[in-house]
Amino acid sequence: MRLRVKNKWNDKNKERSIEDTAGVIAFNLWKIASANVLNLENEGFQTDSQSQRVDVIAELVAFYVHVVDRLLADKDYDEDKRRQMIVSLAMGLAKTVKDNRVDFDGEGDHSQAFVELLNARMSEYAGFAYIDNEPGFQLRRRVGEHVQAVMGEKDNKWVPDQVMDIELPDALKAFKRVVRGLI
Repeated sequence: MRLRVKNKWNDKNKERSIEDTAGVIAFNLWKIASANVLNLENEGFQTDSQSQRVDVIAELVAFYVHVVDRLLADKDYDEDKRRQMIVSLAMGLAKTVKDNRVDFDGEGDHSQAFVELLNARMSEYAGFAYIDNEPGFQLRRRVGEHVQAVMGEKDNKWVPDQVMDIELPDALKAFKRVVRGLI
């Protein structure tokens, strides 16, 4: 996956708030996860609706937020700033999820549902190995299983393999460029 992402600031000398940085990262995470969904569909995996695509994006984005948290922890990022970054990132993504859900599913408490999903995944993923700045096999497998649960039925049994062996490694390359360049 060759994806154009914003991975550096135009004016390097300008001070950026954590919220500014989180906003750019959130935009790129959504873009990367959307590209993952498109790749899955191009490989013949089934999604039946825009709402289902948002479900897949939400699962992938929850994983990517977890990876941001792990990368910041590995960089010995200040704990308060790290927490603020993750909260800002979550709130920005919750707004994006809500905007998309309203378009496809109508009004509802879509932001809260995403935050609950994100909290559940962050808690679950914390128990998996993350070695040398890379998510371990079981973590990648679990993400694939979550994506499988929200995908269509066509070739569904192969979704975890596609996600963990092809989608995540490609996405993480682009993703890490974003995080390293902006933080």
